[in-house]
Amino acid sequence: MRLHTIAAFLLAAHPIASIAQTTPGGPMPPRTWVDKDTGHRVWRLSDEPNSGGFYFNVNAYTPDGKQMIYTAPDGIHVMDMDTRKARLLVPNPPDAGIDPAADPSAVRGAGANRNPHALVVGNKTNSVFFTQADPVTHTPAVWKADTNTGAIRKLTDLPPKMSIVSVNADETLAAGTYIEGDATGKEYGSNVPAPAQPAGAADNRVASAAQGPHYQPTNKGAMMEARLAAQLPLVLFTLRLEPGPNGEKPGAMTTLLHSTDWVNHLLFSPTDPTLLMYCHEGPWQKVDRIWMIHTDGTHNTLIHKRTMAMEIAGHEFWGLDGQTIWYDWQYPKGEDFFLAGYDLKTGKRTAFHLQRDEWSIHFNLTRDLDLFTGDGGDPGQVARAKDGEWIELFHPQTIKTGDGALNGPDFFQPGVFHSERLVNMSHHYYREEPNVRFSPDKKLVIFTSNMFGPSYVFGVEVAKADNPPPADVQSTPGLARKFNPVDPPNSKGPIAPPPARSQTVK
Repeated sequence: MRLHTIAAFLLAAHPIASIAQTTPGGPMPPRTWVDKDTGHRVWRLSDEPNSGGFYFNVNAYTPDGKQMIYTAPDGIHVMDMDTRKARLLVPNPPDAGIDPAADPSAVRGAGANRNPHALVVGNKTNSVFFTQADPVTHTPAVWKADTNTGAIRKLTDLPPKMSIVSVNADETLAAGTYIEGDATGKEYGSNVPAPAQPAGAADNRVASAAQGPHYQPTNKGAMMEARLAAQLPLVLFTLRLEPGPNGEKPGAMTTLLHSTDWVNHLLFSPTDPTLLMYCHEGPWQKVDRIWMIHTDGTHNTLIHKRTMAMEIAGHEFWGLDGQTIWYDWQYPKGEDFFLAGYDLKTGKRTAFHLQRDEWSIHFNLTRDLDLFTGDGGDPGQVARAKDGEWIELFHPQTIKTGDGALNGPDFFQPGVFHSERLVNMSHHYYREEPNVRFSPDKKLVIFTSNMFGPSYVFGVEVAKADNPPPADVQSTPGLARKFNPVDPPNSKGPIAPPPARSQTVK
């Protein structure tokens, strides 16, 4: 959906309410309340309308666990996790067109080059890496900002047409992709218009400019099909950010892979600087998705090999110790749900089973593997859940194998999740992904939500509230509706029908 169309619709339909909900200076959502349906206390952590957290599998915390990075229309912010006070770390330049409602180009295109685009928080130093055009040469470049001092250092220019998305554990390399030759002009993004929204499905929840990629496009399915079918020649590469041990200079590039498949979701290991995970992107049932490769281009390895038609695996992420890769596994798609793990050292595979209403768009976990979390999903998602719009806490339980049960090194070791609901998200519009993660001390599950209109960063306490004041206990969707009376389109819409089934052969 085009953002300026959204804004125009709302101003025409609800001129006073929409101005208050979508512009700075309007009524702010409450700082805290206790969710009536769950008994858990929720906190609004950010103050900037249209602010949001990082994508669920991208590191947002400094190595000492004391700071968190999030983005807002005015730039990149750093929050002290103890005091919960935030400050602007990397501001957008003046007149950069940071209001996506007024200037859709701020989300993508020219505006995105002028504004800093946060990539990841360092795993070695208290710093955040970002890309932004050099103010003098106007060349895209990679930068590093110290989250303690605010000092900013340019690391290297980016070659033309190239983009990077991840930085390795020792902060010496970045990884990215580019389209070879003149195929860039054939990219799906600039030439396939988004379809118009159906009547009554207006969206007044506007994502921030820096957070645009976390908003699912209205034509996501068609877009993914078109991009996969395009077979554009693509290069997966690393880019040196710091001088190398053999005299390599910043800006030196190493090619890891040539492909006509769509390669995406690059994610370095949080502990091994030579290990990169990536995916073959597209409709999950049509690709072998999760792969791993070393930074010298060797050991290109498929992580999960399917054994059933319509089996899918994706939304992969690293365990915080860098030892295990976790992913959403459905066997088959939309019918049976697991969060699966693969231990790189031992080869052990684990699968925790979920019920349909417990499935989430994204999952995350603690370093100790004692708790997991999920951000739920509305009826329009793959699980077609009737009651899935919740921030969830999962208590894992392994199923012991005994009584002579057959087992083997290649078997998945079974387990189940016991779910506990944390936040009622029925007034959240799931086109914007909540992207859950635990705080470093495991006391909060942090997520982004647009339930109040503009998005904000929230945190919900893992422990239930102890005898809270009665006035604090409120229905989360009821509270959100006071600030944002427009219901999210997907939440009340019809549940998608299950896939067609063939007649059983008797």
